Amino acid sequence: MSSPANWISTSMPYLTPRAAGQGDAWSEEAAAKGRRGTQRILHAGEVPAPDEVAALLGVAAGETVVVRRRIIELDGEPCELTDTYYPLAIAGGTPLGGIAKIPGGAVTLLAQLGYVGVRVREDVTARMPDAAERQVLDLGPDEPVLRLTRLTLDAEDRPVQADLMTMPAARQRLRYELRIG
Repeated sequence: MSSPANWISTSMPYLTPRAAGQGDAWSEEAAAKGRRGTQRILHAGEVPAPDEVAALLGVAAGETVVVRRRIIELDGEPCELTDTYYPLAIAGGTPLGGIAKIPGGAVTLLAQLGYVGVRVREDVTARMPDAAERQVLDLGPDEPVLRLTRLTLDAEDRPVQADLMTMPAARQRLRYELRIG
């Protein structure tokens, strides 16, 4: 695994639709650093919205939403668990509800469907992992995780996508760059 000193992740590439023929942002970011970034989709489809997701997407708890559950891997090793949720009105009946790889990634497909994110809110918290997270991420008993929650909104401030990401705290450094004015 990469140490925090040499693995820095920024959010912007994951929020921008890709050009035709371009791969997904994660594979490209990893390749630029001489690494191999992949992901495995564990589940995709319609599910009842958990309370946290319902609040983020502005739907009722238990209302049907679309989810893509993935294990993100770096050089073949799990480095992040990501659940991405979409309102049913946006993602229902689209490839977002399937397990096939989406050319250019989900953000590109959303843009093709007419849903472009223009504002993002991210919250980062630290906590101890549950047993399943500890096992999948190969964590020791005292290793905490970071939980990054990202909400993407369109030009009318409507939620388009909610991401819940869990990653080993010691293996990550998150970078935020803000332009004022």
